[in-house]
Amino acid sequence: MKKALIITYYWPPAGGSGVQRWLKFVKYFRDFGIEPVVYTVENPNYPIVDESLSKDIPEGLEILKQPIWEPNNLFAFFGKKKTESAGFLNPNPTLFGKILQYIRANFFIPDARKFWVKPSTSYLKKYLKTNKIDVVITTGPPHSVHLIGLNLKKELNIKWIADFRDPWTEIDYFQQLPLTKKAIEKHHSLEKEVLKNADAVLVVGITMQENFSPYNSNVITVTNGFDEVLTLENVELDSKFTVTHIGLMNADRNPKMLWEVLSEIIAENKEFAADFELKLIGKADASVIADISTFRLSNNVQVIDYVTHDKVVEFQQKSQVLLLIVNNVPSAKGIITGKIFEYLMAKRPILAIAPIDGDLAEIITETNSGLVVDFEDKNTLKMAILDLYATFKQGRLTVESKNIAQFHRKELTKKVSELIYKITE
Repeated sequence: MKKALIITYYWPPAGGSGVQRWLKFVKYFRDFGIEPVVYTVENPNYPIVDESLSKDIPEGLEILKQPIWEPNNLFAFFGKKKTESAGFLNPNPTLFGKILQYIRANFFIPDARKFWVKPSTSYLKKYLKTNKIDVVITTGPPHSVHLIGLNLKKELNIKWIADFRDPWTEIDYFQQLPLTKKAIEKHHSLEKEVLKNADAVLVVGITMQENFSPYNSNVITVTNGFDEVLTLENVELDSKFTVTHIGLMNADRNPKMLWEVLSEIIAENKEFAADFELKLIGKADASVIADISTFRLSNNVQVIDYVTHDKVVEFQQKSQVLLLIVNNVPSAKGIITGKIFEYLMAKRPILAIAPIDGDLAEIITETNSGLVVDFEDKNTLKMAILDLYATFKQGRLTVESKNIAQFHRKELTKKVSELIYKITE
């Protein structure tokens, strides 16, 4: 049996999508001859907490923890809560807020968790010298976690896999940061050093694999996926024409085209206005709420800040249509929102606003699970919504998805396990 040390900032009781990838791999590793050990933070500052995810932690799992110092009190002055996601950078900060954003961007490289790197390296060096570990795996963001793996690789020559749940310099909000030229160069330098020194690099999509391949010949795509999802007995679909979006909706994900289209349809079709309800499950940026009000959609929109994962499943299975929005940023083609895989299991029609030639569109097409509309294609979006509504009124709104078994967490864990055996033989 191989033994793998997983270094991750996010671990239960952390909620949201960031924790689930490696929680699920750890859950199934033993089925493929891998004994996991998890190293995580003792005093985390998680933006979302979901105690229900703890049930997936395998019995008897060895979990190592060390404290971290995080300068989050400074970030409270950004005009946001100090536990809020980086995707919600204040677009209109005060002068003092601008100064703090500048400090954050240029002095905390690659991120504010950088202060965990040195003590973690010291602690894990001692651990690895007295415990047999076949491979170390780091997962980011936060990408400072990869620097722990880089240090251990250089000092102990261990086998090391760097897993990128999201890009580093191509992540959606990177361009929003007030970075100096020197800071940008530092980010790129660290990113390339990680890529070049890792024995293998895991990514979640083909676009990221193509971007990273010039720096490492062993870049492997293992997507996110779905696990055993609660199937509600005798599930009753919502009586209204519900369109449900699960997850964060920040300013870059604010679909103004959708608000405009919905406003037009509601003004033109009284029956649609009476039947339609949009459910936003998760944190929504102030700009999203403001635009919903501007387009006079408030009476048709229900905003629910956060619910547990089990409750999310219920919303997904009861909704008439599931909505996916990709951030409208330069790196949009490579973005695969984690919820796509649970949407697949819910077996409800998916309506996505995303690049039609992107990684997400490829998955939706391959699985025959819905429709993708490009960011500026207002006419197609309007027709798509009206077609879905007409089918709903006929009582025939279903989806015949296919090829989804490949995205089960156990199948994906098998691929990661094969990689571990390959690089440790």
